[in-house]
Amino acid sequence: MRGAKSAKWVAGAAVIALAATACGGSDSSDEGKKNTSGQPAGYVSIDVGEPQKPLMPADTNESNGSYVIQSLFTQLLDFDDKGEIVLTNAESVETEDSKLWTVKLKAGWKFHNGEAVTAQSYIDAWNWYANVENKQQNAFWFSDIKGYEDVHPEKGAPKAKEMSGLKAVDDTTFTIELTDKVPYFNYKLGYATFAPLPKVFYDDPKAFGQKPIGNGPYTFEKWTHKKLIQVKAWPEYQGPNKAANKGIQFKNYSTVEAAYTDLVSGNLDMIRQVGPRDLPKYKTDLGDGAIDQPYAAIQTLVPAFYSKTFKDIDPKVLQGLSMAIDRDTITKTVLNGTRIPATSFTPPQVKGNQTLDSDILKYNPAKAKELIKAGGGVPENKFTIQYNADGGHKEWVTAVCESIRNATGVDCVGDAKPDFPTDLEARDNNQVKGVYRGGWVADYPVNVNFLKELYHSKAESNNGRFNDKEIDALMAKGDKADSLEESVAAYQEVEKALVEKMPAIPLWYYAINGGHGKNVDNVKVDFHGDLELTGVTVK
Repeated sequence: MRGAKSAKWVAGAAVIALAATACGGSDSSDEGKKNTSGQPAGYVSIDVGEPQKPLMPADTNESNGSYVIQSLFTQLLDFDDKGEIVLTNAESVETEDSKLWTVKLKAGWKFHNGEAVTAQSYIDAWNWYANVENKQQNAFWFSDIKGYEDVHPEKGAPKAKEMSGLKAVDDTTFTIELTDKVPYFNYKLGYATFAPLPKVFYDDPKAFGQKPIGNGPYTFEKWTHKKLIQVKAWPEYQGPNKAANKGIQFKNYSTVEAAYTDLVSGNLDMIRQVGPRDLPKYKTDLGDGAIDQPYAAIQTLVPAFYSKTFKDIDPKVLQGLSMAIDRDTITKTVLNGTRIPATSFTPPQVKGNQTLDSDILKYNPAKAKELIKAGGGVPENKFTIQYNADGGHKEWVTAVCESIRNATGVDCVGDAKPDFPTDLEARDNNQVKGVYRGGWVADYPVNVNFLKELYHSKAESNNGRFNDKEIDALMAKGDKADSLEESVAAYQEVEKALVEKMPAIPLWYYAINGGHGKNVDNVKVDFHGDLELTGVTVK
């Protein structure tokens, strides 16, 4: 499925393990049983777990919910497999000064209930998303628009219900006035959080989140919580990514090993990531169906700066912990060569990626000890790494902890949460005790997406609660640049400054190590590392 992802936080990950240590996961005989819901003829199935939130575009910033949102909704524009803009619902998105943007919609688009998709559909949705009273996770994404502070004040009730920067010209044209110029703003519009909403949404948003009505390539059919979500191809869809199959089943599995068992047995068509137990053999098992491809995502360790362990921590300590991690060995062995050690806070596939001129990402036990000591040490000389147990992370977390312990003497243990939604809720509610596993995938192919959306003091996905006025000021400078190129360059300076602040510890770049069974064909991977479900055909 093509689409700018709300797939922000990545659930699964680490397709990890040496054959000798790849025994994680149960071998229970009931793991591979076919979902009792069955699979309608012409439909395709994929392992996608329970979304964290109801299915609303601006309240979804994790990969499980993103897959479903992208099937049901289409925003103004999208990206091709190289990260270049492709217009979808928009006929054009233009600006002369990077401050006032004009959007023209393609005529004839409809929501699944027959309602026309108009300029007002977008304006009303964006105003609702941004309103502080609606508590949408991605409200911050609208903060560039003039009048955002009126609907989303830092304290108190909104002063207005609408952002003054949004104006309808006619049914298919509207303008977006920003508070300041933002040269990369059109790229941001490729994120699913900017999708429109039908009028029926406002009657009962809570109910809508359980049975959404979108304007995308598929219509909603059913959601059996913690089991599956089913969507049906919409024949009237006018976008470039029209469904080549009859529908999709998003199936929930308790482990990646269970999903793989179903894939091999023919009860599942596609798997996003192969787990520890099966990684050494999946290419042999799947043959031409095996997928091994890098994409725009990065794995990090993010300190909870509100926690007892990391509150007021000296960045030298975090630099030392970073230098205590033997990325080369872990990626080659525990990760079975499926990851590339990070050399920056951004992945290679985005504009502005650079190799940082710093030793903090290089393994150096002696220097690591020195820096940790100089920074006053880790409180009680121990910390935890929070991760979701359903994503295949245990092995690499254990390896990272052993590397730190052996290099510095600082104790480190994993803090496993049963599933991804539980992991995310702990982050959202400031319940992380040490650091958490941060897997981040691009929403748009610019370095800003990996810097501002994670480390700006007001960014909703800044779950470590990193707050630095100097970094915020540098980001503001980049936002006001005269061109996309200058903005990207300014954010490169932001990234260099992060080396001294250490809001996170970059680990490695992602690759998708998944695959598909013999019942389907034309399975491709998009820019964000998601399988392009609309193009999948049934044999």
